[in-house]
Amino acid sequence: MANLKEIRTRIASVGANMKITQAMKMVSASKFKKASDAITHMRPYSDGLSQILAQVSATMSSDESIESPYTVVRDVKRVLVVVVTSNKGLCGAFNSNVVKNVKEMLANALADCEVDIITVGNKGRDLLSKVHAIEADYSYLYDDMTFAAVSEMTTRVMDDYASEKYDSVWVVYNRFKNAATQIVTCEQFLPLEIKASSSSAAATGDFILEPDSKAIVEGLLPQSLRLQMFRVMRDSVASEHGARMTAMHKASDNAKELKDRLTLEYNNARQAAITNQIIEIVSGAEALG
Repeated sequence: MANLKEIRTRIASVGANMKITQAMKMVSASKFKKASDAITHMRPYSDGLSQILAQVSATMSSDESIESPYTVVRDVKRVLVVVVTSNKGLCGAFNSNVVKNVKEMLANALADCEVDIITVGNKGRDLLSKVHAIEADYSYLYDDMTFAAVSEMTTRVMDDYASEKYDSVWVVYNRFKNAATQIVTCEQFLPLEIKASSSSAAATGDFILEPDSKAIVEGLLPQSLRLQMFRVMRDSVASEHGARMTAMHKASDNAKELKDRLTLEYNNARQAAITNQIIEIVSGAEALG
C-alpha cells in the first residue's frame, strides 16, 4: 500500500536525522566543556586586572590625569562596531540575535553617525553585508583562537582609535552564562572608562607602587584592552557551543516526537488495511457460500 510505504520512508528519514542531531549534540557537549572551562579560568585574571587598574587609579592625586589615547573622550561622529558571531550555523538564534541587535543600533542609537563594521564570524558577515558595508572580516580567528592572534585585530582597532579615525568603538557578542543561556551584549570598548571606588583606594594602602600610579595605569591599559577583547572571543565561543548543544537537544526531542507520531500513524494505517482485507475475504466467502 502506497500510504504505508510513504510513512515507512518518513520514519526512516526522521530516524536518520535524529541520529545526526544526537551525534552533533555530543560533539558540541565535548567542545562546550573545553570552551566553558577556558572562559571560567580566564575570568579571575581578567577581573583581577580590572581591579588592579581601579585600585591604582584610586591612589592618583586629584591633579594627576591619565595620558592615554585610549581614554580620550571625543564627540562621537564616526563609530566602529565589532560584531562577533560564529562561522557555522545550527545553533538556534545565536547569530540572528546578534545581527538583530546590530541592525537596531544602526537604525536608532547610531543613526546620526558614520559607522564601520568589523565582523568576526562568517554568519555575521553574510547577514550584515546585505544591509551595510563590511570594513574588515576576521573570521579566520576561529582557526587559531590564541591571545596573539586576537591581539593583532585588537591592536588594529586600538590604533584606529588612537589616530582619531573613530570616536567610539563598540563590541556586540553573546556573553556566556550557561549552556542554555547566552546574553546578547553590547559593550563600549573605547574610550576605556576606569572606575575607581573608595574601597579600591583603601585597599591600596598596603602597597608600594613603583614607578608611580600614573605610569602603572598607562602601562596596563593596552594589555587590559587586548585581554578584554580576548575575553569577548572566549565568551562567544563558549556561548556558541552551548547554543548548538541546546539546539541539537531540542532537535533530537522534536525528531523523537515526530517519529513516535509517525509510528502511531503507521500502525493505525496498517491496522485499517488488515481490517479491510479481512472484511473483503469474509465478504467473498459469504458470496461463494
